[in-house]
Amino acid sequence: MKIAYIPEDAPFNEDQRAWLAGFLAGLHSRLAMAPAAAPASTETGAPRPSLRILYGSQTGNAEGLAADTAAAATAQGFDARVSGLDDIKLDELVGFKYVLVITSTYGEGEMPDNAELFWEALSSETAPRLEGLAYGVLALGDTGYDGYCQAGKLIDTRLEQLGAHRVVGRTDCDIDYETPAAEWVRGAVATLVTLAGAGGTPGTPPPSTLARSGWTRKNPYVAQLPVNRLLSGTKSGKEIRHVEFALADSGIGYEAGDALAVFPENNPALVAAIAEHFRVSPDTVVDGEPLSVLLGGRYEISTPAKDLLSEVESRAENEELSHVLRGGVKDVLDRWLYGKDILDILRIGGDVLALEEFIGLLKPLQHRAYSISSSSLAHPERIHLTVAGVRYQHAGRDRGGVCSTYLADRCGEARIFLQPNKSFRVPSSDDAPMIMVGPGTGIAPFRAFLQEREQRGAGGRNWLFFGDQHREHDYIYAEELTAWHGSGLLDRLDLAFSRDQADKIYVQSRMREHGADLFAWLEEGGHFYVCGDATRMAKDVDRALHEIVGEHGGFDAEAAADYVNTLKREKRYVRDVY
Repeated sequence: MKIAYIPEDAPFNEDQRAWLAGFLAGLHSRLAMAPAAAPASTETGAPRPSLRILYGSQTGNAEGLAADTAAAATAQGFDARVSGLDDIKLDELVGFKYVLVITSTYGEGEMPDNAELFWEALSSETAPRLEGLAYGVLALGDTGYDGYCQAGKLIDTRLEQLGAHRVVGRTDCDIDYETPAAEWVRGAVATLVTLAGAGGTPGTPPPSTLARSGWTRKNPYVAQLPVNRLLSGTKSGKEIRHVEFALADSGIGYEAGDALAVFPENNPALVAAIAEHFRVSPDTVVDGEPLSVLLGGRYEISTPAKDLLSEVESRAENEELSHVLRGGVKDVLDRWLYGKDILDILRIGGDVLALEEFIGLLKPLQHRAYSISSSSLAHPERIHLTVAGVRYQHAGRDRGGVCSTYLADRCGEARIFLQPNKSFRVPSSDDAPMIMVGPGTGIAPFRAFLQEREQRGAGGRNWLFFGDQHREHDYIYAEELTAWHGSGLLDRLDLAFSRDQADKIYVQSRMREHGADLFAWLEEGGHFYVCGDATRMAKDVDRALHEIVGEHGGFDAEAAADYVNTLKREKRYVRDVY
């Protein structure tokens, strides 16, 4: 008999799709399910078939989906267990029978941090054969980036190359992932039930040990902003703000290390300029909605989507645009697009697009995620963010970051939801040393970490590397950090202001200066954290860490890399980078 989460012989109607999609989306800020607590056998006494659900996650979405999939599988009679990809060694993988992999893609087609070591082993020439493994892959990504869902595609292909049997077809999910992910979960569980002979109660929701906050990407909470103040000095080259969201009766609970997702609204001036380009009023109704509503908060009108670029290029007969698009060189296209928004592309094309066609080529306006800069132990009724404003001029028009200028200039309330990040947490042991590297707004989660440790009365030592351009203008949260340093909560505070002297000094410079002490802290069980720019800073810090370990540990390059990889496996080297 075939038993499925939603019976396979029943139509998958809109109510079922909506329920399952809402269920998956609504579980991201819940208490984690403990799969190991599930009964080891069915009601008939037969052993429950084992299912391993492995995730690679940078922001928590894939991790949340993995837990949701485990809940659905457990309800159907599986002994379902969830693990991060880097928590699994290949000799363990050889012994698994049923595996589902759910992974996001980081940056331009890279593996998430907690999947790097797994992929390194899986892609090596010495990887073992996996003929006994039945598997499926769910990939999360964003079509706005090159390397869309590349991590999932690579793992899917490599498992097949090693002899594993793909029994669940891969689904590649764009930023609106809930519905396709829900369908993949339904199909995956149904297929595995048939293969494994598991048994549960059809249609039964997962165990009630999961707590739902109710506030999700599809159903955000509208929060007031009682605090919005400038942190950086008036002569700073940056605009960094401290904003606070009132949680009121939302029931949102958060932990230090989590992120807050904010839905922005587009700049009304840009909305009006696009309407003017099409020679219509912002009140013009398109597909039953005023244009001001569609362009104001429904669609992305800053970053040009690839479909829009391609369509304009095919019609405009613009030699420059054709050259950069058809050349296929990403860096050339990125440089050409730098500073441009959708209005610039429309003006290049002239009148090649009708208004309705234009609307059909836009991508949905997405939330922006910010690392939370407060601890709920210190601020249970509010969430603090540290936001860098983006403002510039290009081609005679004022431009700005979509969400940063919205928060700074036009936001009295905003739609929000929590994005838990369970892999980026204060050490579970209050005695463990903690080393934090967070220049600029990268300080945000570490302000939360220090508040957390202060409230917990943790005795572990704390060391912060912070920096920016100028101490006089860019030393944000200076009073708090100075006070924590004076009280002893912050045992060490190393500052690096790059432009206060002829030779630029960065946080990695300070790390090298104190390399012996840094290595000693690691040897004593220290946790090493990095937050901030992924493109340069995080890579420079990683390079410095390897050099410090090699020099002060007496290791060659290979042994130093092994040491750092061990830190990663032990969750003592984690990053929150963007």
